[in-house]
Amino acid sequence: MFETIKNAFRNKDIRKKLLLTFLILLIFRLGCYIPVPGLLRSNFENAIKGNDFLALMSGITGNALQNGTLFALGIGPYINASIIVQLLTVGIPALERWSKQGEEGTRKITNLTRIITIVLAIVQSIGIIVLFGSNTQNDDGTIGSIQTSLFFSQEIGETGALWLAGVFMTVVYTAGACLVMWLGERITDFGIGNGISLIIFIGILSTAGIAIVDKFKVVFGIGVAQDVNQLWNIALFIVLAIVIFFAVTFVDLAERKVPINYAKQVRGNRMMAAQSSSIPMKITGGGVMPLIFAFAIISFPSMLMSIVPSWNDELVWWQTYFSGSSPLWYGQVIYALVLAILIFIFAFFYSQIQFNPEDISRNIQQNGGFITGIRPGKPTAQYLDKINKRITLFGAIFLTLMAFIPSVMFSWAGQDLVNVFSTTGILIVVEVALEFDKQLQAQISMKQYKGFLK
Repeated sequence: MFETIKNAFRNKDIRKKLLLTFLILLIFRLGCYIPVPGLLRSNFENAIKGNDFLALMSGITGNALQNGTLFALGIGPYINASIIVQLLTVGIPALERWSKQGEEGTRKITNLTRIITIVLAIVQSIGIIVLFGSNTQNDDGTIGSIQTSLFFSQEIGETGALWLAGVFMTVVYTAGACLVMWLGERITDFGIGNGISLIIFIGILSTAGIAIVDKFKVVFGIGVAQDVNQLWNIALFIVLAIVIFFAVTFVDLAERKVPINYAKQVRGNRMMAAQSSSIPMKITGGGVMPLIFAFAIISFPSMLMSIVPSWNDELVWWQTYFSGSSPLWYGQVIYALVLAILIFIFAFFYSQIQFNPEDISRNIQQNGGFITGIRPGKPTAQYLDKINKRITLFGAIFLTLMAFIPSVMFSWAGQDLVNVFSTTGILIVVEVALEFDKQLQAQISMKQYKGFLK
């Protein structure tokens, strides 16, 4: 990959695209440090750390969510909107027709995704206000609301000012989410790679970088009590991270190639020779989406209970008997089993959405292709579906193991390094890095071919 980047900087046009990409990512990171005027960061940080799903989303945004900055929502609303549109495309005929209309259909789907992004950003902003406001306690121990000092450094007592504060935060966070979406699209259009994926990528790496820098501050005693022994924990963490990233990369690149043979064809006055090809089927075809869906579903009840003040007892019960941080061992076991089941369900569900054996079988037959030993048509579709289910099974097992192994291994290097790289974060970093390398190589190859033709 380093050799690819080195070759890319030798080409003027690619170098400009790379520099533009890095500049936009730098602007995104600066926005993650712009504080909302009057907002109390400590309250946000404590509330985020108490929720597994929100902590995951905060890690994707480079800790911007728990710091309550301008880009607190990050790219989350756009990701959710994209998932919703993708799922609706399967069930709504109009959206399905758009997906097959080429560039015009893509433009319509993109505009719809943007509209849903804005709606979700508004909803999530209001949800943050209600969630955190309902969790604030007054001096007498009763549950308060936004007029307490949860958000702002001074109390807001009047109802009008209360609504004004809520509208202010909604506008700021919605605008921040829209700006992040716009930055991601600019990378996609004028830079290299998928801008949305790169923003997530840089956010995850930033979260890990901040945690490691904090550990080095402890080693050198900068602002805290010095502890040189922490250097060994950092070294162990780096070694474990390399091992885990290597294993994930190895599995992510693994694929099953189904050979396809094409018979001789006569097209006009030309005789097309017989050809051979293959259908690559990746083990982790669904990527990180099964994990994101599973974590979202399993965290939703606790989020709902947190919003409703009267459900505080139910929330305590839930976190005691059904949580990854439960003090009871069987509570953690139940949580792990349910999470594993959800990962399996969503792995197979997402695989069915992405891979349609009947369509692929039809395309193969229309182009005069066949799989050796398999009859064209329905038998080919059944054969491909059988292979897909087997590969998805191994992929689901891998994702289930990845949901627990990294946190266990990183705990060997210290409890404060457990959440530096989340499971989802590791998978995203590997996939985005590999995809960026492929697109960069494609850009280099294209420039080389153009130079040869000239």
